Amino acid sequence: MKDEQPSFTASWVAGWRGLGHLLGDAQIADDPFGARFGGRWAEALARAGAHPALRAGLIRLPQIANWVGYMQVRTRLIDDQLRSFLAAGGRQVVILGAGYDCRAARFAALLAGARVFEIDHPATQARKRAVLDGAGASPVVRYVAWHFERRALGELPAALAELGLDVARPTLTIWEGVTMYLSPAAIDATVAAVRGLGGDGSRLVFNYLTRQALERPRGLARVAAAAVARVGEPFTFGWDPAELPAWMAARGWRLTIDRDLAVAAGELLPAAVAARVEASNRHIAVATVG
Repeated sequence: MKDEQPSFTASWVAGWRGLGHLLGDAQIADDPFGARFGGRWAEALARAGAHPALRAGLIRLPQIANWVGYMQVRTRLIDDQLRSFLAAGGRQVVILGAGYDCRAARFAALLAGARVFEIDHPATQARKRAVLDGAGASPVVRYVAWHFERRALGELPAALAELGLDVARPTLTIWEGVTMYLSPAAIDATVAAVRGLGGDGSRLVFNYLTRQALERPRGLARVAAAAVARVGEPFTFGWDPAELPAWMAARGWRLTIDRDLAVAAGELLPAAVAARVEASNRHIAVATVG
């Protein structure tokens, strides 16, 4: 991402997340704001998807089925963690590198009484707030503009505590669509900073690429890797799933969930759509404290 420009990949992801209605009755996650962030291509597909005959044809196209299906599964699994955390009494949510994540608006009723903090680059955050305002959405959020390249992540717990975060209470941190763009040092610094955001019962939910996907991309994954590299947001980091439990444990976390998204797609989506989702070596993981 260019230093003063909104994130291109955040726009791309939000656009596809907003097209879940192309699945019709098989839709498993709803983001009514996403297409607005995607731009003209996403809004055009959203309009076409309002017509049943066009919708059925669109979802049979391999690339559309892949991206819609992938984002549906990824979104649903993280949404489920948010629901679970709130149902267990959690009342603090941090969305780190928030991009165009609209959970604060999508789950406004469930989040009533909770504190939501969104941390992201100022340019991306400014566009997000403008688009949501244009959509008539006013989620209750404490926005924290953060230049990740200029400000140490070790300062994050104290900065959020000044805004009302109680670092002794459980906090859910959502870290979606970020890990694959960071260096090993930045990954380490971020996980350490998040560990300081809450006490026992805290959760960190994140998605990641496996090292195999990073080193040997195939099919549409190779196309995606080339595309993000061209816009200056290349994939740079992946974990080996076999090593992740010990890696997290060494940093004060207990890995409780690690799901391959291709397997999850097979469980959550119609077979014809799941077969087109190239999500092997793309995972959703959850780590807990205490």
